Amino acid sequence: MHKLLDYFWKYNLPRWTILLIDLAICAFSLTLAFFLRFNFKSIPQNELDNFPIAYSVVLLVRLISFVISKTYKGVVRYTGAKDASRIFIIVLAGSLVLYFINIITRQLILGHYIIPHSVIIIDALVTIFIMISSRLAIKAIYFENKNPEKEKTHVIIYGAGESGIITKRTLDRDAAVRYKVVGFIDDDEKKKGRSLEGVFIFSSDKLHELITENQVESVILSIQNLQPTKKNSIIDECLKYGIRVLNVPPVAKWINGELSFNQIKSINIDELLERDPIKLDNGLINEQLNDKIILITGAAGSIGSELARQCAKFNPRMLVLLDQAESPLHELELEFNEKTLSFKHEVVIGDVRNKERLQNVFKTFKPQIVFHAAAYKHVPMMENNPSESILTNILGTKTVADLAVENNVEKFVMISTDKAVNPTNVMGASKRIAEIYTQSLGKSSQTKFITTRFGNVLGSNGSVIPRFKKQIEQGGPITITHPDITRFFMTIPEACQLVLEAGCMGKGGEIFVFDMGKSVKIVDLARNMIKLSGLKENTDIKIIYTGLRPGEKLYEELLASSENTLPTHHNQILVGKVREYEFAEVTQFINELIALFNSQDNKRIVAKMKDIVPEFVSNNSVFETLDKN
Repeated sequence: MHKLLDYFWKYNLPRWTILLIDLAICAFSLTLAFFLRFNFKSIPQNELDNFPIAYSVVLLVRLISFVISKTYKGVVRYTGAKDASRIFIIVLAGSLVLYFINIITRQLILGHYIIPHSVIIIDALVTIFIMISSRLAIKAIYFENKNPEKEKTHVIIYGAGESGIITKRTLDRDAAVRYKVVGFIDDDEKKKGRSLEGVFIFSSDKLHELITENQVESVILSIQNLQPTKKNSIIDECLKYGIRVLNVPPVAKWINGELSFNQIKSINIDELLERDPIKLDNGLINEQLNDKIILITGAAGSIGSELARQCAKFNPRMLVLLDQAESPLHELELEFNEKTLSFKHEVVIGDVRNKERLQNVFKTFKPQIVFHAAAYKHVPMMENNPSESILTNILGTKTVADLAVENNVEKFVMISTDKAVNPTNVMGASKRIAEIYTQSLGKSSQTKFITTRFGNVLGSNGSVIPRFKKQIEQGGPITITHPDITRFFMTIPEACQLVLEAGCMGKGGEIFVFDMGKSVKIVDLARNMIKLSGLKENTDIKIIYTGLRPGEKLYEELLASSENTLPTHHNQILVGKVREYEFAEVTQFINELIALFNSQDNKRIVAKMKDIVPEFVSNNSVFETLDKN
C-alpha cells in the first residue's frame, strides 16, 4: 500500500482524468441538490422526466467552463487560495449561465424550467464545496505522507498579524519543510485566545509554557518593523531556553511579493546589537552632496564602500572610488555597474602614499568633497610594523589633505577611530597624529577639515564577529584575549550615516564623536553567537582566553562625557574638546617622523610618536620601555 501511495504521489494524474473526476463531482452534486431540494423524499415525476436534459445541460456547461478556465490543469497537491477562488468564480459563473438557459427554455422552447432555480443554487454551493474540499484533502494527505506529524519540528510564530499568517502558509506549502506551528505569540491582548488558521494565539507570558509542553525547537519572528529594543528582549527570552530564533525578512525583500521558506533566516548577532534607526537631516545632506563630485579614499573597504552606497542616494554628479585593493574594488565596480545610476562613478586604483598618482586624480576629477577612509586599522599588525603605520595613516592622510587644499576642495572628512583617544598602541597614535595634522591645517585654509571618530563596526573586514562566525563553523574553539575585555559596536550603515551627517554639519576644525551606546563584553558576544547557532558552550563550542595582544586595551574610550564633549543638534553626534596645535609646529614634527621611515628603527619611530602625542602610553607592548614615568 505504501509503495502504491509513493507511486501515486510521484506521478501526476493525466489532466483528462482530473477533468472527468470534476465532471463526476458535478453529476453527484446535481443529484444531491435534487435530494436536498425535496428533503430526501420522492422526487416529482415531472422533474424525473427532465433528468436527461437537465444532466446533459449542466454537465455540458460545466465542461465548457472547465475547459475555458483550465481548472483541471492545476497540480491538485499544491492547491492554494488562488486555485480555490478560481473554482468558486468558474462554478458560480456556470450556474448563472444555467439560470439564463432555464429562463430561455421556459419562455421560448419547453414552456417550463428544466431545473428548479433552487436546485441550481444548491448545486452551485455543493459543487464549490466538494471540488475545493476534495483538492484540499488530497493536498493534506500528500503533505502528511511527505512529512508525517511525528517527524515534524515544532515551532512558534511570534506575531499573529498578516506577516505571521503568510509565514505559516509558507511553512505549510513547502513539502521539504518539516515544521509544525504549535502556536502564535502576540502582544495584542485582543488576539489572545483566538484561533488563526487552526492554531491558537497566546500572550507572551505563555512562551515558556508553550516551549516546554510542545518541545519547541525554533521561534520565528514575523513582525514587520519590529523595534530593536523589543526584538532584543524577545531574542534574549528565547536564548534563555536554548531556542533557535529565525527571522522573516521585510516585505520589500520578498521575491515577487511572495515569501519563500529559504528567506526565513536565523537571527544573527548584528541584529541582536541593533539600535533604533538613526534620524538623519536628509535635506541638509542632500544640499551638501547633490550634484557634487565626491572622492572616497579606501573605497573598497567596509566603511569606504558603504559611504559610497550612502552618497549614491543623494545623486552626486560623480563618485570617484579610490583604493589600492584591486579585487575588492573590482567587486564594488561590478555592484555599481549593476545598478541604474543617474550619475557617473569612476573606479581608480591608487595608493594614498603616492603623491604623483593622487595629483593626477585631483587634477582629472576636481573633487569638491573628500571622504578619507583609507587607513591601516589592525592594532597588532601596526604594533609590529610601526613604519608602515606612519606611511599610510600619517603620510597618506597628509598627502590627501595637502592636495585637497591645493585643489580648493570644499570639505575634507576624515574617518578616525576611538583608539586615537589616549592611545595605547601605534595604530591609535598614528590616527591621532593624522587628526592633529588635518585639524591644524584647516586653520589656515579655505578647505573645511572635519574628523569623525567612532568605535568598532559590526561585520567589517577582520573584525571580531566574522572571526567568531568562522571559528563556530569550524567547531571551535572561540578565542578571546581577556574575559573582561569590552568594545563599543555600531553597524556599518549606522556609522556611515553619522559620518555623512557630521560631515555636512561641520564648519571646519571639529572632531565629531559618535554615541556608540553601551560597551559590550566580548565574551557575552561570543556566548550569544554560540546560542544563536543552536549550540552549547563547553558542550559544542569552547571559549579559550589567549591574553591581551600587543597594544590592546581592555576598555576603549570615546571622549563621550560631558566634561570633554559639546552637544550638537543630533543627539548621537558630539563635538570633542581636544588640544589644538599650531600648524608650523605640527608640520615640523610630522616631517621629522616621516623621515624616520628610512631608518626602519621601530623604537626611534615610536619614541617620536610619543613626543608628538604625550598621552600615548603603550600597553602590553615592547614599547612600554619608552614611556616616561
